[in-house]
Amino acid sequence: MLTGDLELGLKAIGAGLAMIGALGPGIGIGLVVQGALQGISRNPDVSGQIQTNMILGIVFAEAVAIYCLVIAFIILFVL
Repeated sequence: MLTGDLELGLKAIGAGLAMIGALGPGIGIGLVVQGALQGISRNPDVSGQIQTNMILGIVFAEAVAIYCLVIAFIILFVL
């Protein structure tokens, strides 16, 4: 069996690697907001519809980051 310090260090590395998955949603949210701002600036009349779709896209992208956070917590505190 692994010693306590080595096991804790490996858990920390595993949790850090699990959080790499949050990089994609961060970039995705930035691109969604950029596209929405461009769309609103080109056609301000439909800003309500664009904003609604933007928020929905952000929520779906953020869900992936939350899953990564949950996996990191499971690695740190359960395994």
